[in-house]
Amino acid sequence: MSHPRPGRTGRAARPPRARRRTVTAGLALAACLTVTAATAAPADTAARGPLDRYYGQHLDWHGCALGPDDEVGADLERAGARCAEATVPLDYGDPGGRTVTLALSRIEAADTRHRIGALLLDDGGPGAPTLGAPPRVHAALKETAGRFDIIGVDARFAGRSTPVDCGWPDGGFFSAGTGRASFDRQVALQRDRAARCRSAAGDLLPYAGTRDAARDLDVVRGALGERRISFLGLSYGAYLGTVYTQLFPGRLDRTVLDSAPDPRHSGPALLPHQLAGQEDAFADWASWTAARHDTYGLGRTREEVAAGILRTVEAAAARPLVVGTGADALALDDTRAPVLLFVGLQGDSDPQRAALAEQMALLADAAAGRPATPSAPTAALLRFLFGPPGAQIGTAMQAVLCADRAAPRDPEDYWRRIEAGRAEHPLFAPLLGNISPCAFWDAPREAPVEVRRDAPALILSATGDPRTPHRDAVALHRMLPSSRLLTLQGADQHGLYGLYGNACVDDTVNAYLASGRLPDTDPVCTRHRPGAVFDGGAAVLFEAKSVFEDAPGGRRGAEDAG
Repeated sequence: MSHPRPGRTGRAARPPRARRRTVTAGLALAACLTVTAATAAPADTAARGPLDRYYGQHLDWHGCALGPDDEVGADLERAGARCAEATVPLDYGDPGGRTVTLALSRIEAADTRHRIGALLLDDGGPGAPTLGAPPRVHAALKETAGRFDIIGVDARFAGRSTPVDCGWPDGGFFSAGTGRASFDRQVALQRDRAARCRSAAGDLLPYAGTRDAARDLDVVRGALGERRISFLGLSYGAYLGTVYTQLFPGRLDRTVLDSAPDPRHSGPALLPHQLAGQEDAFADWASWTAARHDTYGLGRTREEVAAGILRTVEAAAARPLVVGTGADALALDDTRAPVLLFVGLQGDSDPQRAALAEQMALLADAAAGRPATPSAPTAALLRFLFGPPGAQIGTAMQAVLCADRAAPRDPEDYWRRIEAGRAEHPLFAPLLGNISPCAFWDAPREAPVEVRRDAPALILSATGDPRTPHRDAVALHRMLPSSRLLTLQGADQHGLYGLYGNACVDDTVNAYLASGRLPDTDPVCTRHRPGAVFDGGAAVLFEAKSVFEDAPGGRRGAEDAG
């Protein structure tokens, strides 16, 4: 059992004032460095040569709110959390050089007599902030919560942790559109985005990969005074946890990998790998929407709904769809409209499905020339997806993906794959196969981690997960023979523990975290009709966490759905 290290209290210098968060997001990702101390440090916190100052640093815990408009900080403080900053080397091969700041939050264990240790969290993305996650996990843990120090960590370059700023006007996630002209515009756009990043942050980008994020986690472990840590990772966060098991064997106590990806599909391959799951989730949503034709007017059969959505996107190619009025009006062409569909398909609760049906009905109105006034949550989502609020998360996401694995560099490779998939996947092949800035990025400085070491872990997966297909979790389970795979049958959901409201899933995770004993066999849970759990957790954009503070609603009765 780990015990907290005594330390003084105080207030460290705070990072720059954070932008008010209306929406956070969240798709959802060479040999080892010459300095081996980062990947083979001893299990205690004794001297590690040039890295000793990082592992042995003192953390000054202080208030979390950066000002009266900081909702994340206020929520943390209401939950009894305190915040701190940890210092890590930018380049673990040059630990005496430039440093990066990591933002941490902590709800301390109340039951110190039965304290288990520190539970570190990562909500994925990549690029999604995790600083605000401890209150959600504290609530999900129930009576076990008091036995853990629950630690939120904004990974390097995400959230409040030395953000990367490339000067992008938006998050940079688009479809290739319906034809060659749209794709050519995307090639020019993504080449420009890569050039902006190289100019503005070229000195940071080589160090944005998951290997360095895992090394950061181990420094945090040392700074917390813990011999071992427990870890709960969601989506890309599960990939980060998997990498940690390989670089730092024996450092993890209890490990939960929620909606875990296959580590062989990290980096730019992450999105194309989601194609089949996205199509299945779209078909299920279309069936749900067809049964509510009188509410949304999108078609009476699944086929009618799907055909109508495709016609709307084709209409957007001919004439951008104008949503909103006046200064708040936004034009959605065929490269933007499909993104809204993708974002809305991350879960299968009635409120989420109703929100997406509401948004697609809104676009259909715009395509028909009717007034299209978005609800407040939809307007906030549109601002996030296609405006400055999403730029930081989008930039951080691309920085990690491009640093993790090389992407094809020839635009014609992307075009050929898009065209080959368009007949069967007219909406999602151009979106998930689109060219990205990684095609114009410098080559990664390290090779992706290969899973060769076994590690005990509890892997969570829904059979209809649209972001990280169930087959990914099965593959990871095979790579980690000592793991257990919890399968949630019949759910089209990405992000399960403490998010979906399934008691079987939550109780199984809590029993493991409380006892440290994995189930004797691979558990199977069954979907039930969840309540309105659309509250700040699972990945919605870029395989990240939920984009809304409040459940979405709007006209045509969607505010009463579910």
